[in-house]
Amino acid sequence: MTFHYSKKAASMRPSIIRGLLKQMADPSLISFAGGNPDPGAFPVEQIRAISDELLRDEASATLQYSITEGYPPLIEAGKGYLNREWDVVGEGDGVIITAGSQQVMDLFSRLVCDEGDLVAVDDPAFLGALNSFRAYGVRLAGVPLQPDGPDLAALEAILAGDEKPRFFYTIPNFQNPTGAVTSLEKRKAVYALCTKHGVPILEDNPYGELRIEGEGLPPIKSFDRENAVVYAVSMSKVLSPGMRVAFCVGQQALLSQMVMAKQGNDVHTNLWGQRVCERFLTRCDVDAHLARLRGIYREKALLMADEMERHLHGKIHFERPKGGMFLWATLQDGIDVGTFVQKCLENKLAIVPGSAFFVDESAPCQSVRLNFSTPTKQQIVQGVSIMEQVLSEMQQGAR
Repeated sequence: MTFHYSKKAASMRPSIIRGLLKQMADPSLISFAGGNPDPGAFPVEQIRAISDELLRDEASATLQYSITEGYPPLIEAGKGYLNREWDVVGEGDGVIITAGSQQVMDLFSRLVCDEGDLVAVDDPAFLGALNSFRAYGVRLAGVPLQPDGPDLAALEAILAGDEKPRFFYTIPNFQNPTGAVTSLEKRKAVYALCTKHGVPILEDNPYGELRIEGEGLPPIKSFDRENAVVYAVSMSKVLSPGMRVAFCVGQQALLSQMVMAKQGNDVHTNLWGQRVCERFLTRCDVDAHLARLRGIYREKALLMADEMERHLHGKIHFERPKGGMFLWATLQDGIDVGTFVQKCLENKLAIVPGSAFFVDESAPCQSVRLNFSTPTKQQIVQGVSIMEQVLSEMQQGAR
């Protein structure tokens, strides 16, 4: 039988990153392409002990259906966790639990966008979010990223245009893919511009706890006095992506609509994961755990940066990462990025071309995204050596 696909299905596209990761069945392949946490970062013993306790003492409650909004004790624990440093959950805000922050992108898009609507996004931006928005048939308006965050002039031009975007999507902390951090001044300016033009902000913060240098900055949501910001915080990079637990903070009326949309999507988020997360946040030393994570990622980030400075100086430009999981590297003009990526793959190193993250994937791009959280330290050294070898061969062949 031949199936007839909807217009929305026609707008969906596969993730280049997921496609690359399918090749990870080859144990000899080194991947700088993904964005997985270091397996050693998982608090396995705590999760095992909490799970044993839940299944021993509260098995039926843990394994049964639950309410769509989320496990109430986790919602309360989440408010305390999110408000540790800044007032993120403000007056008039609610919190719901979603199946990862990717579901926040999906539910919010479904609620506020009609097919053909305009959505403003960081450019480049997280590919999963872009694909989520595209699945609803929206048109994307890219706001170029500068080292200190979105280009404010470009953002204002989009907001003040003839067609107002439905929302602006941004990752202020260690942005995926570039690793950029939006300055405090720009965070305030982004909020001021969006509220001036009546455009909501979808603020995604998956990497905020992974700062390895400098002082943290308040989320845009902490400035929000008009309930104009929807704030997504995933626990994937803090606890485990397999648990599929995230917090969504926003205007209570909006969240009520998101709950109705979620009821038709997955009924509720993984209850075991929610209950484990609640006990972890309330009974374990969260600060000590986060300090251990930062130590793991600091060591790997600095190793990759040091190796690249030692072996690729003058061949690739990059900024040393201050947190997150990614390093954004730009090749010299004259080096074909597609060829570079393919030759690296032929030499057992997977990396992602930067063009994959832009609104216009066909626009010229000399950058690649490199992940330092997933590979081992030995693989980081080997991977940079492969990049050096490939670049040397390409430069010799061009002479």
